[in-house]
Amino acid sequence: MKEFKKPYVIAEIGCNHKGEMEIAKELIKIAKIFGNADAVKFQKRNNKELLTEEQYNAPHPNFSNSYGETYGAHREFLEFNVEQHKELKAYCDEIGITYSTSVWDTTSAKEIASLNPDFIKIPSACNNNFEMLEWLSENYSGEIHISTGMTTKDETDTLVDFFTKKGRNQDLVLYNCTSGYPVPFEDVCLLDINILRQKYGHLVKHIGFSGHHLGIAVDMAAYTLGANIIERHYTIDRTWKGTDHAASLEPMGLRKLTRDLNAVYQALTFKSADILPIEQVQRDKLKNKKV
Repeated sequence: MKEFKKPYVIAEIGCNHKGEMEIAKELIKIAKIFGNADAVKFQKRNNKELLTEEQYNAPHPNFSNSYGETYGAHREFLEFNVEQHKELKAYCDEIGITYSTSVWDTTSAKEIASLNPDFIKIPSACNNNFEMLEWLSENYSGEIHISTGMTTKDETDTLVDFFTKKGRNQDLVLYNCTSGYPVPFEDVCLLDINILRQKYGHLVKHIGFSGHHLGIAVDMAAYTLGANIIERHYTIDRTWKGTDHAASLEPMGLRKLTRDLNAVYQALTFKSADILPIEQVQRDKLKNKKV
């Protein structure tokens, strides 16, 4: 009997499409055909709602990563409207991969919910937006995935309690996460997965891991600790302009991630017999017979 749930891999495209539909669709296609991912995920923001006027009109904090003269212009350049997200979802449905999006504000939550995706993600930065969480819990029937980066343990308790009171905790997926791009290994803090499982594993649908680290070794450990949903940022070229690319997997990295997670899944079993059939041949040939 399998003790571990099958790994589910989400290739987070986010805004790594550089505001271009053609690149977005290419990323979807590669994630499905070459990367063998289960889902892709984008982002949706209403920048005028999310940002103050001062933030919107301020320069990007790292101008070399900016796609506009101000931070607001940069964010608008990378933003797809709801009709474009509808087109992306249709393309995902066509080629057989799950579409999802992280929503950063209530307007975006309403727009993406109108597309009826299987799940909607709440990023760490917005998991205290209870206006948005309440609207989703009352009006959206799919899974609600929430990251817990830059979130205290008391705040996580409040989140789970909120969805439990709403009767939606069994639709909740809670992710271990450290918010940083990229995150050094000593700050990944994988053992927090044990805390999430112990405190909430019986309350929520799944425990996940959203990683911003380099490489894929950490993801194997996260899965083995019980995070069966693994989310990684994903791009075509890590040298492209933008904050997220450096902390993303390229297509071959995504392919190796899914390959290795499925190998670990197959290996995480108990022996079905003291001597397996594969061992019997070796036993007959090599086992000491003088005892």
